[in-house]
Amino acid sequence: RIKVVPGASRDEIAGWLGDALKVRVTAPPERGRANTAVERLLAAVLGVSAECVRVVAGLSSARKTVVIEHLSVTQVRKRLGKP
Repeated sequence: RIKVVPGASRDEIAGWLGDALKVRVTAPPERGRANTAVERLLAAVLGVSAECVRVVAGLSSARKTVVIEHLSVTQVRKRLGKP
């Protein structure tokens, strides 16, 4: 689960808010641009292809659910610095 802040000054992983990852993207929250930016940013940070990361819930909400293929939850948390 993630919380997205669209229209930020830069694309970045901002850290953890409990069990949710806070992600900032420069893309605006219109026509799925922020969702696409989130998918690309997470793929780059996690070292997987962009096709492996998909926003599956919360398409028009700040709180989203993301599916990441080919990595376990443990691997994702480790790569994102979550103990």
